[in-house]
Amino acid sequence: MAKDKLNIGEISKPRFEFRTFGQSFVTERQRMARLSVPVPEKVWERRSEEIYILSRTNDINNTKVRDGKMDIKTFVQEVDGLEQWNPLLKTEFPVTAQMLKDEIFPAFQVDMPEFTQDSYSFDEFLQLIKAHADLQAVRVKKLRFGYMVNDTICEVAEVLINGARVVSLNSESTEIEDIKKTMKDVGLDKYENINYLQAIKRVIGMIDKPLADETL
Repeated sequence: MAKDKLNIGEISKPRFEFRTFGQSFVTERQRMARLSVPVPEKVWERRSEEIYILSRTNDINNTKVRDGKMDIKTFVQEVDGLEQWNPLLKTEFPVTAQMLKDEIFPAFQVDMPEFTQDSYSFDEFLQLIKAHADLQAVRVKKLRFGYMVNDTICEVAEVLINGARVVSLNSESTEIEDIKKTMKDVGLDKYENINYLQAIKRVIGMIDKPLADETL
């Protein structure tokens, strides 16, 4: 069966992903850039500001706000150490209390707060998060550089997590073997696969564990 052609910057069917976080990755990021085929100018460099909603009791739903939209992805499966995630919800603010009750707060896997109004603006939603003992809003800024190695979509990301700087490298594709080859070629196969939820929890102290590469 022919492989699906991946086009960087475009939506495809759910992909598998390897991602890791640390402080340096100097050699690996150089190799990724040099091994990459040319990519569209729109993904050369991208900036974003996001707010991740971290829950002490949830590790399977990636919940964040970007460009005024609530975005939730859910973990599907792990195959050969690679993770697959599917979109679960994307909606704009204000959001109704019913949506918070039926879809958004269940994704956090925490006790349901009391909703006293029919809808909530973004700022009002953040107040609900701040008032909840098991939830924390974390501000994340990303500067992402896009590449394509072995037909896998790759990036180097310089990330600020509540002001703490970390570096992330990733490779994703619908084809697991292509990701494995990219990991080996770039030199990422010796590092732990860490998703954004896990990395942010480690940085803010919600999980007592270091990142994959702490070389200064």
